[in-house]
Amino acid sequence: MKQRGRHRRRRRGQALRATLAGTALALTAAATLISTSQATGANSPGGLTALRTGSATQLRLHENLTSRESLDTLSGSMGGNVGVDGVLRDADHAMRNTADCTADERAALPVEPTATRAYCWDDADARTPGWRPRSVTTSGDAGDDGAWGTHQVILAGWTHRDGRAAAPDRDEGLARIAVVDATDPDALRYRWVLLVAPRAGGKDFTAVRTGLGGMVWYQDKLIVTADQGDGLLVFDLHRLLRADVDSGAVGRTGHGYSAAGYRYVLPAIGSYDLEGGSCARGRDHAVPCIGSLSLDRTTAPDSLVATEAASDRPERTRVWRYAFSTAAYRTGLLADAQGHVNAAEAWTTKGSGISGAFAHRSRWYIGRPSDSGTGHASLWRQSGDGADAATCTADQSHACWGLGTGSLSYSQRTGELWSLSDAADHRALYAVPLSSVDDSVD
Repeated sequence: MKQRGRHRRRRRGQALRATLAGTALALTAAATLISTSQATGANSPGGLTALRTGSATQLRLHENLTSRESLDTLSGSMGGNVGVDGVLRDADHAMRNTADCTADERAALPVEPTATRAYCWDDADARTPGWRPRSVTTSGDAGDDGAWGTHQVILAGWTHRDGRAAAPDRDEGLARIAVVDATDPDALRYRWVLLVAPRAGGKDFTAVRTGLGGMVWYQDKLIVTADQGDGLLVFDLHRLLRADVDSGAVGRTGHGYSAAGYRYVLPAIGSYDLEGGSCARGRDHAVPCIGSLSLDRTTAPDSLVATEAASDRPERTRVWRYAFSTAAYRTGLLADAQGHVNAAEAWTTKGSGISGAFAHRSRWYIGRPSDSGTGHASLWRQSGDGADAATCTADQSHACWGLGTGSLSYSQRTGELWSLSDAADHRALYAVPLSSVDDSVD
């Protein structure tokens, strides 16, 4: 498939209609009345503190790329790449608009500031046990014009976590993404894609089993957290493939390929491993596990923002960024010519349990879950000078952000901050103007 450049997507892109127009979405009383027991973030996380240079070496990554020959072998065996457009043409699920969401789903939306757009998954996906939506990225990350060809697209990452002591379900640990056509903001549709990894020289593939706590779509690459490998996985969105066998198996079966019942797969093209070895949670001087990801287009060059995975420790949490390579032959990738990736900037924050973060100019925006784990989260705007968060009208707490909130993704073209909730029966995908976030704390 021919490579699309930013200039081509800009000519063909369409602006989302009514992105920031109209009034904020109405919330139910359940979303407005937050009990004091659900309040979170009563204590400010304070300002960001620069990490010592020596400590930043623990954040160093090493790149490992799958051979092009293996990837081409798999593509050829499965009938060729279908790309994002091919998946969107076959979208078979419809998202529900806010009016069709349940009261519980609307209760998952932020209280202050309120969302200007919100959607809920189809009934089956909204209530499927074990599957958890945790990460989001959009074509606003992919290119400056916010479009992928003629489409506006949202990608949402889900992971299967059963949590039962009995023998694990066959889906345990599987990772899938919802490829959402958001070109018409009043009629979103999506299709599921299973994440896989090539094997046997591209003659077969196996399921990727990892938690998708973070996900960034940059140019034609998708970068996700990899909690099994303690680093990151990278995918090429031109290389989406179609499975031709409908069965519970994953990989080559008989004369075709199966993907646990999914029609489409996205094979990994490489990984980024932490050079310091396996990560450890809750230890100040250990190699950190990566929890969430986002993109910052206000740096030069663009940068990948990462946070330390949540843990039970009350001490400081690390947040940092990696610069994308500007070399033409490394489009959408991070490493230098030797395959190393060094942190360009690193900080610590007193905000423990970070669920998502992004940076914009000199400000960082940090999402923190409720103290109970079941209430609304808080969203803090931090810099080296201090931290601020919105205050809810109902109880004067800072528990004003979404319920069970996941990662954060900022669309520079529309000015929207996207996130999603993963609480049971409260699953929603929503957007809030970043200007409203700033107004709520100024």
